[in-house]
Amino acid sequence: MMKNFLRLLDVSKDDIMDLLNLADQLKYEQKHNIPHKKLDGKTLGMIFRKESTRTRVSFETGMYQLGGHALFLSAKDLQLEKGELISDTARTLSRYLDGMMMRTNEHRELDLLAGYSRVPIINGMTDLCHPCQVLADLLTIREFKQQFEGLKICYVGDGRSVANSLIVGALKVGMKVAAACPEKYEPDITVLDFAESFKDNFLLTKDPLKAADGSDVIFTDIWYTSSADPDRELRRQIFRPYQVNDDLLAAANPGVTVQHCLPAHKGEEITEKVFEAHADEIFEETENRLHAQKAVMLRLMGD
Repeated sequence: MMKNFLRLLDVSKDDIMDLLNLADQLKYEQKHNIPHKKLDGKTLGMIFRKESTRTRVSFETGMYQLGGHALFLSAKDLQLEKGELISDTARTLSRYLDGMMMRTNEHRELDLLAGYSRVPIINGMTDLCHPCQVLADLLTIREFKQQFEGLKICYVGDGRSVANSLIVGALKVGMKVAAACPEKYEPDITVLDFAESFKDNFLLTKDPLKAADGSDVIFTDIWYTSSADPDRELRRQIFRPYQVNDDLLAAANPGVTVQHCLPAHKGEEITEKVFEAHADEIFEETENRLHAQKAVMLRLMGD
């Protein structure tokens, strides 16, 4: 039984499939107006050390739909910004709350929070991984492709948090994975070490067309996180060959789907033409954040 949801490296295939099946059920119930107030009276504290659109709204809405309450705690709302230790914050908040979600730049902060908390901790994204996003990705793949076995996915771009979790999650459920990343932008070494045991099902390359060859699903992510990023022009130059465009899709299998965790910088990591042609998959993936996260909260915080 899961105590926290911090990284997919710590989660079994059975746990992933259980969460996906529960997310399917919750999605069905939501679409058919079947109430599922299974976290009635429970409170989730949401700690945000960095900005968010989808993570905040999906967690807050999800807790409401489950009958609970979500408490938004930005950096300026907490004494963390004035030097209070993560350990003390964890020991304080876990006496008030039934669970906590944290979105932060440094994964070590999340591990510290979990190490001192009495209540379950959920990763809302760190610099290392984004497991909630990838649960939504897997849910979307299964909806559009009806299976995992025999499928190949391709990730093109920066090998950071989304790529790290996607590689682990996809390999665990039985898919082949190819990742194309520029030099010095490869996935984390812990992820590559994990993938070593899936040699026949994993490829890391610098060639996007090689990664896309025979793919059934293509993923990408933004090249830089902020318009104020001082390295954004350099990143544009480095990542330009890694754009998801018609040429890349031509190397994939017929009927390839495209997924993007958003926000999208159209014309950079993905062309507007490809984005709009695959908007159904992309925005279904976005909605599935809600259902996947509800499944995580229910498993961790439910009775």
